[in-house]
Amino acid sequence: MKSIPVSELRRRLRDGTSPFLLDVREPGELADGIIAGSVNVPMREVKDRLSELPTDRDIVVICHIGARSAYVTQQLNALGYDRVVNLDGGMDAWIGGTEC
Repeated sequence: MKSIPVSELRRRLRDGTSPFLLDVREPGELADGIIAGSVNVPMREVKDRLSELPTDRDIVVICHIGARSAYVTQQLNALGYDRVVNLDGGMDAWIGGTEC
């Protein structure tokens, strides 16, 4: 499974090479913060909403600390999505400015 550190995602967003940001947290968790432009699809709904995911650009999967997003990344890879990566440390790292 591929992953991306927070610093690399920040650089890509600054440079305008923005990937599709898939936030798999539950709606109640979004109050803790979101990355602008991200799309919320709770983990349990991802397989039912595959049609909403692009196949022609990179996808970064985001959750609170990176565990759920790692699982979703692996599942999407298994389904043939080869441009999917997990955000290392999730929103915890994004908000805290820490690298994992």
